[in-house]
Amino acid sequence: MRRGGEGAPLLLLHGFPQTHVMWHRIAPALAKRFTVVVADLRGYGDSSKPPSTPDHAAYSKRAMAQDMVGVMAQLGWTSFAVVGHDRGARVAYRMAFDHPHSVTKLCVLDVVPTYTIWSRMDMRSALTTYHWLFLAQPDGLPETLIGANPEYYLRETLRRWAEREDAFDPEAMAEYVRCFSDRAAIHAACEDYRAGSSLDFEHDKADYGRRKIACPVLALWGQRGFAKGNDDVDDPIAVWREWADDVRGHGLRCGHFLAEENPDDTLRALENFL
Repeated sequence: MRRGGEGAPLLLLHGFPQTHVMWHRIAPALAKRFTVVVADLRGYGDSSKPPSTPDHAAYSKRAMAQDMVGVMAQLGWTSFAVVGHDRGARVAYRMAFDHPHSVTKLCVLDVVPTYTIWSRMDMRSALTTYHWLFLAQPDGLPETLIGANPEYYLRETLRRWAEREDAFDPEAMAEYVRCFSDRAAIHAACEDYRAGSSLDFEHDKADYGRRKIACPVLALWGQRGFAKGNDDVDDPIAVWREWADDVRGHGLRCGHFLAEENPDDTLRALENFL
């Protein structure tokens, strides 16, 4: 975890298969106006990797959200804004549901809710988001296959999801490789996706149509990313308005990794919203 800047608290959460380093192109600018906290989710980076359980509860977004609320409380904040990308966005919106008094504003980057993804999955979306099905497989299958060459799997995953092959800073890439090469991190990432296909789905299902996110929501996505460019989603804003009343947002010219592929437009949108 890192902290810097002055002003209102702002929590930034990364996605798969990265770490908090993914914010390196925009966190310094945000720190001119906010107190920025960047943290590795449990199981990722240098964070702890709790033992898994048959129900995958240790890696549910509910558990990860509780982690982050606890971290911010230890730093002295009971309410804060949160920006999440990919898996971090899923932690962030679960936090907004489970801890509505803690999240003042929510920004989700290149995602729609887990319940929506699984409910709408068809052949086209399954091919483009194959990792949802692969990483959720049981009995150590994905761990064994990825573990044979974790650097290749990570680099190929990032290459496929970015609009440009040169999107990533070499030092950032080296850090992603270092962290993802840990077998415990590979297992934790798989548990994250197993939770996504079980508990996370059920938690979303329990909320869908029954309650909505109370705080303002900004949804941003890459025009060649997952939230619209690949998944079977015609309008991410319309989807998010099923889950929250106050929603705005737009697409950016990039792939999945907004903060690294198009940091200028991402930063501008975040500053205007926050």
